[in-house]
Amino acid sequence: MLKLLPSLLASTLIGLSLPSFASADAEELRLPKASAELGTVVQRYHGLTEGLQQKLAQSQNEKQVTQLAAAQGERLWQQAVRDVQSGNIDDRSLYWSRLMMRTQAKNDKVGYNIAPWQRDILVRAIETASRGLSDIHFGDDVQIRILLTGFDPFFLDRNIQQSNPSGITALMLDGYRFKVGGKQAQIETAMIPVRFADFDQGMIESLLTPLYRKRAIEAVFTVSMGREDFDLERFPGRNRSADAPDNLNVLTGANKSRPIAPMLNGKPLMGDEFVEFSLPASAMQAAPGNFKINDNHKITTLEKGEFEAKSLGELTSATSVEGSGGGYLSNEISYRAVLLKNQFGLKIPVGHIHTPKISGVDSEKSKAIAEQVRTMVELAAATL
Repeated sequence: MLKLLPSLLASTLIGLSLPSFASADAEELRLPKASAELGTVVQRYHGLTEGLQQKLAQSQNEKQVTQLAAAQGERLWQQAVRDVQSGNIDDRSLYWSRLMMRTQAKNDKVGYNIAPWQRDILVRAIETASRGLSDIHFGDDVQIRILLTGFDPFFLDRNIQQSNPSGITALMLDGYRFKVGGKQAQIETAMIPVRFADFDQGMIESLLTPLYRKRAIEAVFTVSMGREDFDLERFPGRNRSADAPDNLNVLTGANKSRPIAPMLNGKPLMGDEFVEFSLPASAMQAAPGNFKINDNHKITTLEKGEFEAKSLGELTSATSVEGSGGGYLSNEISYRAVLLKNQFGLKIPVGHIHTPKISGVDSEKSKAIAEQVRTMVELAAATL
């Protein structure tokens, strides 16, 4: 099996933005409301969260407690994958249970005199493992290795019941194997937080750099919830311009008249104002299903406003306001993934799929979305 390397796991831990732990953050502060309104959705993995409490109390040293926390986080991810793949089409239990585990790691009794900085490590271990980042395993017989990412639910202060079909897609497709052109293909997935700081601290680069450097991946699909149809986002833009908060209620200060470059490890992210995806769009648009699939060329620049770009060449002197995927983290994850791919000189499909949107939770629609994404990926793999 090709496994996520320890160095990748460590670097991904660094890329997860977490504050100094004692008080609850904005995500964790939503737990009481979620418990009251969602009930069994939040409590679905009570056995795992209760098990973490017991393991923390029984731990005797730093190494043991970190391993126990990571193992319990990985069990949470694997259980959520099994649940969705067996028909419980819901990503919310994973999200809320992760927050419960984080709260436990911050506050529950530990079996030795643990320092505050050690609790930081526990929360990071839970975050990494419960997002599937330590569970990326490709079989030795796999010739086409595909990474697909989804996002957590977001805008939860608007609707605490919100689900995210991209997260459901990631859970449904994790480990999915198929044959194409006589080759064995496999999809592995991970769940990305809706937090600006994680991106600024290099989470996406930490995930992708070892895979790109070792030529250990044949395609990357980033997925998020978008508009009415599917949109394949052709021209990701560098800058942030959405004035919407992330899941920590952080605002970047950016807007459409004042776009701001994201950060990478303390410095502005350097790169062209726009990049172009390398997805086989025509092949993917042939995927049958309930929803239309657009090859979206629409972008916004400071100089010309919103328009349909015909080529990357006409954008060389532009200032990006919105890429095809907008001015929020869905655009940004694709920009970072494509930029890094270009920096490594790779000729592999990398790009973003915006799914049709849902309001609250809609299991039937989310399942149809995930199934159509699966077919898109299969058709893309057939072009390799």
